[in-house]
Amino acid sequence: MVKKLLTHGIQKFIQVESFSGLLLFGATILAIVWANSPWGYLYESLWGYELGVQVTKFELIKPLILWVNDGLMAIFFFLIGLEIKRELMVGELNSAKKAVFPVLAAIGGIALPGLIFVFLNGNPETLKGWAIPMATDIAFSLAIIKLLGDRVPLNAKIFLTALAIVDDLGAVMIIAIFYSTGIKWTLILIAMGLLAVLYVLSYRDLFSKHLLLLVGIAVWTLFLKAGIHPTIAGVLLAFAVPIRQKMRFSDFAASLDDITNRLRLTNDPDSSVLTDQQIGYIDELDEWTNEVQSPLQYLEHKLHDWVAYLIMPIFALANAGVTLSAGSSLNLNLVLTIAAALVIGKSLGIFGMSKVALATGVSTLPEGVSQRQIWGVSLLAGVGFTMAIFIANLAFRDNPTMLDSAKIGILIGSLLAGFLGYLILRASAHRGNPDESSVTS
Repeated sequence: MVKKLLTHGIQKFIQVESFSGLLLFGATILAIVWANSPWGYLYESLWGYELGVQVTKFELIKPLILWVNDGLMAIFFFLIGLEIKRELMVGELNSAKKAVFPVLAAIGGIALPGLIFVFLNGNPETLKGWAIPMATDIAFSLAIIKLLGDRVPLNAKIFLTALAIVDDLGAVMIIAIFYSTGIKWTLILIAMGLLAVLYVLSYRDLFSKHLLLLVGIAVWTLFLKAGIHPTIAGVLLAFAVPIRQKMRFSDFAASLDDITNRLRLTNDPDSSVLTDQQIGYIDELDEWTNEVQSPLQYLEHKLHDWVAYLIMPIFALANAGVTLSAGSSLNLNLVLTIAAALVIGKSLGIFGMSKVALATGVSTLPEGVSQRQIWGVSLLAGVGFTMAIFIANLAFRDNPTMLDSAKIGILIGSLLAGFLGYLILRASAHRGNPDESSVTS
């Protein structure tokens, strides 16, 4: 029963992410077309429009695009933090046996693209973009897998999801360490103090959504003013959300049966309103419902659709509008370096480390998944749209030419990696060779 529920949850997650990938694709196309249309000036004006608040000595005024990248994306990172914590506690990464295969594969997929970027890069000015090709866009990659339907086994999709979550964790750490400047430690200490309060409350299974929101706004602002990228606050806040339920599901089910029987006894078919007793029973039911839900699972469930269907498409619309006119000045070396790192680096890094894990016997292939399908998934991991563009904004925010070049490289590399991954997975589904799933020496 538990396995069936987990499988249903994973399938729903994949379905949401797949449709989100289609929305991302549509928003990307719209942004490119809009930026290169006669109304392109409106695109630039919209995202460059400044707004914010100013109270006495406190001022927080930013262009709209930065409210998207620093503000809305903090919610995206909060959701990533929830997903990482869930995977570490009860998911595919909660034991060494289950985690070793996707974790080793993800390490290869993080390290090799960065090394290829550094090796191919010939310009010291673009070296700070080394982290751009390191992360996988789970929405886009699952959307491509969705096109293949049942020809790709569920375990291959789970492997890709776990791999992408480890990728995201790596990207978060890289952003925190390498893309934060001019740190003001006093503000950081205040923010960490506020987070420590939430962690202590979480340890004691005390949780309030309203307190989390208030502290979250404060920590986000403190991180912004301190020089740490504020989206990191989203991840740290997520780890303050308890995963444990206050009431066991078996106790909830028993209480539900009891209160249902009591409600039946008080039923009056001629009454059009509830009695005080019935209202009391329903209030009691609401309290039990809140206690049986995991706070982490509840927030993840509530936020997932908002992030997938609204925040990520808005991010794509705001950031993918690259001007492609003949007079545009692009750094061709940066374009090709990022594209090569995404296609070659991600696929060889992931597949190579997967082979090492299998050859050394530290892990086995997921059930029902062939090595050819692992190769196809490794190529799909080169679709690095959302996080790659996010890191490109951090690396080249003061250099529009380099930023546009990086975005073109991301689009080309992601498109090529997605196309090749689709072809490999489609071909592997037709072959159906049982020997492919065996470990070769």
